[in-house]
Order: sequence, then C-alpha cells, then structure tokens
Amino acid sequence: MAFECQQCGECCHHMAQVHTIKEVKGDFTFLVNNQYTGEKIVVTVDPDKYDLFADIRVFGDHPEACPFLRYHPKDNLAYCTVHMTRPEICRDYGCWRMLILDSRGKRAGRVMEHRAFFSDDDDLAHVWKECIDDLTEPDDAVWDTIVIGILRKAGYTVRV
Repeated sequence: MAFECQQCGECCHHMAQVHTIKEVKGDFTFLVNNQYTGEKIVVTVDPDKYDLFADIRVFGDHPEACPFLRYHPKDNLAYCTVHMTRPEICRDYGCWRMLILDSRGKRAGRVMEHRAFFSDDDDLAHVWKECIDDLTEPDDAVWDTIVIGILRKAGYTVRV
C-alpha cells in the first residue's frame, strides 16, 4: 500500500527546531530558514487556509511545532498551511515504514526506518515483544514479510 497521511501532525510537532521564519514578506508569504542546512525558502500560505493559519492554538500544546502547522477546529486534523509551497524536507518525509492499524482501523503502532517500533497499544506491544523483537533476519524485505504475516495473524492491518 502507498503511504497515506493520517493527518495526526506528529511529524511537525518539533519542526520549529528546523524551520524558523526569517522574514515576513507580507501577503501570507514568508522566508523560512532551515536551521540545520542553512537553506532558505519562500513559502506562501495556501489561499484556502488563510483562516486556519490565523488560529495559533496549536502552539499552546506544541510550542515547538512548525510555524505553519494548524489543527482544524471541526475535525481536529492537522494541516500544513503552506502545503503547496512547503520545503523539500517536508515533501520527502514519510512518517513510517509500516503503519499498524487495530481492528477498528485506528493507528496502533508504527515501525520507522531501521526497525524502530513505537506503540501505545499494550496488546500490540506484547505481540511485538513475544514474536518480533528477537527476529534476526538480515534482509529487510524478508523481515518485512515475516513481520507483516505475524501482525496480520494477530488481527492487525499493516500498511507499507
């Protein structure tokens, strides 16, 4: 399956450490500086997100969030308000190698690059510890196939 963003916003909760607004150019246009690479890029708030951009409540819960991350008050989904002109680092980002969904289709866990497992689901954590933690298969493609089979047998859906 192809990557499908769940609009949780987690990927952007600490991006203020990376992206800072260097200059406000006006008309919803900003010069952004990448703190790590020194790259500067001009971004513009998407016209359909002007009102959303004005809502800065996200920074109360996530003070290090990207300056352009917002949550819609109606659906509480995360939106990049500069999605059309976002920096390349944002365009290249995929937040998981495997997304693990429970029987209701809700995110139960993620596997990041290098097989790092993250989950708040106790049942999934147990399956991982008992059946997957000690797998030593060196080939990533084979490891993925084995892990997906174990997780599906345990009742989870896996997106890769």
